[in-house]
Amino acid sequence: MFRNQYDTDVTTWSPQGRLFQVEYAMEAVKQGSACVGLRSRTHAVLAAANKPASELSSYQRKVFRVAEHAGVALAGLTADGRVLSRFLRNECINHSFVYEAPLPISRLALRLADKAQVCTQRSWKRPYGVGLLVAGLDESGAHLYYNCPSGNYFEYQAFAIGSRSQAAKTFLERRFEGYNDYTPEQLIKDALSAIKETLQGEKLTSANCTVAIVGRKDDGTIEPFEMIDAKRIQEIIDSMEAAEEAPAESSSMQEEERGSDAAPMDI
Repeated sequence: MFRNQYDTDVTTWSPQGRLFQVEYAMEAVKQGSACVGLRSRTHAVLAAANKPASELSSYQRKVFRVAEHAGVALAGLTADGRVLSRFLRNECINHSFVYEAPLPISRLALRLADKAQVCTQRSWKRPYGVGLLVAGLDESGAHLYYNCPSGNYFEYQAFAIGSRSQAAKTFLERRFEGYNDYTPEQLIKDALSAIKETLQGEKLTSANCTVAIVGRKDDGTIEPFEMIDAKRIQEIIDSMEAAEEAPAESSSMQEEERGSDAAPMDI
């Protein structure tokens, strides 16, 4: 049996119980530029790699604000991502108008998942070819969700999607246990380090990454979802590089001291 016998329609099951068009949409997410999300108890950070389609073009935005307390980062078809981010923005506005309170992040992720699931059950529709990291803050603290084209959604402490995201996941898996107690500055540094893992040797600068943060300050006031300006990102990157170079310099100095203290060899 050939796969193309069962992938002409999103509602056609294969004998193995698979929906191939949904799997193709999930494959489109893996081809998109990398995005990273991580959270502590009070803050959530989203970061995305900025990759232009060619040297002559600019990059497409991958991080969107949907409300004062929430935002998304996307990997896959950016056009689909813009439609879904507009849907989320409308949901937040409608909920705030009716209930005079911000929409909880868990319910926001659920409504997005329900919208994606409908496209896996209608023959005249196609699945959205985009995965979204939904980060936000509500009464229960900071949250991070991953919404899949299949309609599934999962909550994470830290996660990465897009091309070469496995390297970023490996980095995050080594460090995620301490994220609950991280400061906003530490979260941003780890998000940038995870993005750097996906660049395959390309130098990380403020020009090829976007970072956004949302959270609650120590006095209880909400820090709205906002993009961090390029100047501050570059300062953080410079401080990270300086911290990496310092141990290397000290170890080389220690090796030189050991060499000078050694006795001369007999010839």
